[in-house]
Amino acid sequence: MAEKKIKFVLAPDKFKGSLNGFEICDAMETGLRKVFKDATILKMPLADGGDGTIDVVRHYLKADTIKLTVNNPFLKPVEASYLYSEDTEIAYIEMAEASGLKLLKDSEKNCMSTSTLGTGELILDGIKRGAKEIILGIGGSATNDAGIGMAVALGFKFLDKNDRPLLPIGSNLIHLRKIDSSGVDVRIKNVKVKVACDVTNPFYGKEGAAYVYAEQKGASRNDIALLDDGLKNLAKVITEQFETDVQKIPGAGAAGGLGAGTAIFLNATLTSGIELIKEMADFDAQIKDADWIITGEGKLDGQTLAGKTINGVMASAKKNRIPVAAFCGAVDISIASQEELGLDYAVSIVQGVSSLDEALLSSYDNLVQGTYNFAKVLKIK
Repeated sequence: MAEKKIKFVLAPDKFKGSLNGFEICDAMETGLRKVFKDATILKMPLADGGDGTIDVVRHYLKADTIKLTVNNPFLKPVEASYLYSEDTEIAYIEMAEASGLKLLKDSEKNCMSTSTLGTGELILDGIKRGAKEIILGIGGSATNDAGIGMAVALGFKFLDKNDRPLLPIGSNLIHLRKIDSSGVDVRIKNVKVKVACDVTNPFYGKEGAAYVYAEQKGASRNDIALLDDGLKNLAKVITEQFETDVQKIPGAGAAGGLGAGTAIFLNATLTSGIELIKEMADFDAQIKDADWIITGEGKLDGQTLAGKTINGVMASAKKNRIPVAAFCGAVDISIASQEELGLDYAVSIVQGVSSLDEALLSSYDNLVQGTYNFAKVLKIK
């Protein structure tokens, strides 16, 4: 009887500033093949909704890049892009492409005056192309408008006490008295929207959108108090008109309140970024008969326990009782934390004494050697 081939699933996140997930998979495969020449090796790079996610999504959706001119955070033209797969009728949109801090200089940051209108325009374009499902990444926002800009692009109107439409920016949340949804694009009702959201901040209050995130978007202390009052005001109007208390939605405060905005105006589901990517990759089905899953990310630390890629890998591995090895640029967790995660093997790939720059440059070779040595130990067993 022929000996069963060992099966490895390679499921890393990127090493930020060094290697992307695809390069990490290549390095891991090189190291493993030096020992297990006939092994079955399945490359499944992952991401959690942060930088680099769009490349991973493109890989699994086999999607095309769509480019168009939309409004930037200050309502000026900017070319932005998103992914669309005609085969699956799924669009993947990163709000940072149109409404992100990356589009602004530090001196320009001012979330009192910024809007998510451009994000809404990307969503509308996806709907017009025939998208039946939209996956929205909401990291890196420059806004605190609670998604009213996005909603305006889709046909909502936000009115003041005199029934005049408000410019959809953060400072106008306090002036809102009524939401007019009579002009909303009817196609929205037929689109399923999923939002990659790994924070649980409430809509307003000391742990809410304004107090936790607005300062890094250019808000002063006075601005933050005004924005928080604006969020409370919007929440009141939403309760009156939509009979929903957004303060009770986990993650409502994400991306300047866009978490709540997507839930109310798009009927979106807020879920973990890594879980969305795993679903896209059909990850749980692909790993069924694996002997080992090998994962990794730049740094294994306390944050890993809260929604990062390795934590998502562990959730799937535990269900299937598959051991997991993690190769990381740095490992900064205790034995107790490693036990809590359930990792069977965790190691930093850095060799010798080196500076950060040297370690980043050597990542590929160090990863090849690390996985080679790991495979040698397995071979002995």
